[in-house]
Amino acid sequence: MSFLEAIILGIIQGLTEFIPVSSSGHLVVAQSVMSGQVDHLFIQALDFGTFFALVIYFTPRLISLFKQVFFEHDYRLARNILITCIPAGLLGLLLADFIQNSQVLLHPLTVAIMLALVGVLMIVVDKLPKKSPKETGAHLSPRRALVVGLAQAFALIPGVSRSGSTIIASRIMGLSPRSAAEYSFMVSIPIMLGLLGKLLLKPADREYLIAHMDIIIIANIAAFVAAIAAIHFMLSYLSKHGLAVFGWYRLAFATVIVAVLLVQ
Repeated sequence: MSFLEAIILGIIQGLTEFIPVSSSGHLVVAQSVMSGQVDHLFIQALDFGTFFALVIYFTPRLISLFKQVFFEHDYRLARNILITCIPAGLLGLLLADFIQNSQVLLHPLTVAIMLALVGVLMIVVDKLPKKSPKETGAHLSPRRALVVGLAQAFALIPGVSRSGSTIIASRIMGLSPRSAAEYSFMVSIPIMLGLLGKLLLKPADREYLIAHMDIIIIANIAAFVAAIAAIHFMLSYLSKHGLAVFGWYRLAFATVIVAVLLVQ
């Protein structure tokens, strides 16, 4: 892989990790186009850049959460984040190797199908029945937080989108678009930390990181910069708009993928 390809993939990761159009789906397609094969470990390694972007952007919010838990003894948000993370965390541990080696899940057609299905949900989510309104993620009940977590677990399938699935579920559970996005991003922090921990602790994955260190660093710098821009854009955009535009983009992208597959 060239440095230019690494930068392109890093930018794609940074933008699409938090804009709900599926980072894994875009990376699977991009790698298939550029090299003809999918390097799932490289895709996972790009989480370093997006993780640090998320932590830096939300540092004031994380400090506030720390004060709430340890000084104000308000555990609601921390409790809900933990509950939401459990389904994806458990399934990630159990299915990570299967997903990493699954030719079916990593196939561009699978990505296209999931892009389209979740895209339709984004277009209609504002018209779907919703639970009673809640101001922030801290105000969700444990049951509602678990529903968001179950939705997040589906993001293990390339093409679904972690941010997309959690924002949709959070909207249905009563959060506004912006609050849903903020809760989705906060929930991503422990999930991404767990994924990075696996990379660093598993000997084979650690050897891969060391062997491709230069390319991975370059790609993650690009991912970090793009992710900061994407987070800011999403929170600003969803303050005034819904998810429909991202749903239409997903449908258009899925159509392009299917068309390319048909002519090959």
